[in-house]
Amino acid sequence: WSGVYGEDGVEVQRVAAIELASSAFRFVSPANLHAYEFSWSPNSGQVVMVAAAPPGENNWWVARLYVQSVGGGPVENERERESVCGTKPGCGYGSSVGYPAAILDPSRVSGPLHGLQIAVPRFSPDGKQIAFIGGLMSDQGSTGGDVYLISTTGGEPKDVTPNRSNSPAWIAWRDNHSLLISEHTGGSSHITALDLDTGKDIPSVNLTLPETIIAGTDAMSLSTSNTANVALIRQSFDHAPEVWAGPIDNLKQITHLNDTLKPAWGKAESIDYTNEGLHIQGWLLYPAGWSPNGGDPAKKYPLIVSVHGGPSAAVTPRWPGVAYGSVPFSALGYFVFLPNPRGSFGQGEKFTQANIRDFGYGDLRDVLAGVDLLEKRFPIDKDREGITGWSYGGYMTMFAVTQTTRFRAAVAGAGLANWQSYYGENSIDQWMIPFFGASVYDDPAVYAKSSPITFIKRVKTPTLIVVGDRDGECPAPQSFEFWHALRDQGVKTQLVLYPNEGHHFVSPDHQRDVLKRAVDWFEAEMPPK
Repeated sequence: WSGVYGEDGVEVQRVAAIELASSAFRFVSPANLHAYEFSWSPNSGQVVMVAAAPPGENNWWVARLYVQSVGGGPVENERERESVCGTKPGCGYGSSVGYPAAILDPSRVSGPLHGLQIAVPRFSPDGKQIAFIGGLMSDQGSTGGDVYLISTTGGEPKDVTPNRSNSPAWIAWRDNHSLLISEHTGGSSHITALDLDTGKDIPSVNLTLPETIIAGTDAMSLSTSNTANVALIRQSFDHAPEVWAGPIDNLKQITHLNDTLKPAWGKAESIDYTNEGLHIQGWLLYPAGWSPNGGDPAKKYPLIVSVHGGPSAAVTPRWPGVAYGSVPFSALGYFVFLPNPRGSFGQGEKFTQANIRDFGYGDLRDVLAGVDLLEKRFPIDKDREGITGWSYGGYMTMFAVTQTTRFRAAVAGAGLANWQSYYGENSIDQWMIPFFGASVYDDPAVYAKSSPITFIKRVKTPTLIVVGDRDGECPAPQSFEFWHALRDQGVKTQLVLYPNEGHHFVSPDHQRDVLKRAVDWFEAEMPPK
């Protein structure tokens, strides 16, 4: 950022159309709306889009659903609309003038969708309805919630998957009476079809994959053809990404680019348990070359707990990339636990909303209950347990070491030390209102309650802190504040600030450096006896 803060260089992303015959280009959506995603109507005369006033980085959490005419071009802004339409009721909104019609504002509806997020809008084949996913989502692109229907002219949206035990993430119409759905189920991916007349799944479409799937930019998306075939990229802890295609019940591997890659880490197992009446799922990676105790009945193994970001997200098995992650620790002889505690996708919308106004409490208890279970089932050295995470996982790492001393080392990536100061520092403050129920100016106590800095004098755990200097989502001052407090308390700590990096590191050198520092930190602070 530079110049007049928040005013110079405000980003606006717009929908545009190109006529194939003439190559003529024109904008479809107006200049005063940031469009996040869109899809065509069946007759190609309209698009439905999720959009909000700029800046686009911040306002996805308050976006509305719009229907926009493609023909004729839009009115560019509200002032132009008024000059064209005067005081004529409704003029310019969905009319021949071309200004988009706002058919849904989640902040103004009643019921479970009130104040939540919307994504993946899709016109029905007959053009009369729009399906979309609505729910509590902490990041654009990390989608989960219930499936809703709304008339193309607006009105009250209808939840067609109330109390569903999974978290739909992507949808496509099969016909006017059914939807194809891909969804989080626990820590796996599930593909099914929903009969809109009965509200029940169609049994003939039912595929569960302990994998991560995607076919574009949308989470868990599929690429569909007119012949009921699909194409998608599949990956897991065991298999690197490849393209698969065909009927859902008979997918065939199309590419073989990574057939020679074999995992250097241990096998993966889904771990299911109950805590406080909630079903919790997570993934456990065994140490590479695992055999029970390695022939030595006294042998114990170290454990790394890795908490995912979000919090509205889920760990699904995927081949690790270069960016910092916990899978490599399995290759170095650690057990690695990747839990999906309350607040995650995969157990339905009620489960995802279970940590509203409760960050760090119920979700941490879910994580610790999983660690208790693993200690009973596996030869884990209780004196060699560490915790790590990035983004919300970095926050959970910081909060965990203020609540328990069971972890002997911690690595917090892009974490959050103080929700009160964070509210005024980050560039995406709109995401916080649904989770905390109010702004920090209206209810500072609920922000203080979940802030690691509130309990900083309890910390004994050596903690490595890493962050990018341009991180707008979890700004570097949060990491500095936590490091400064630990240093003043005499707790062993180190802060590493990476230049020209945002929330997701792009430099391969920096990506490797973070991993090496984390490996060295855990090995130094949790050495074998």
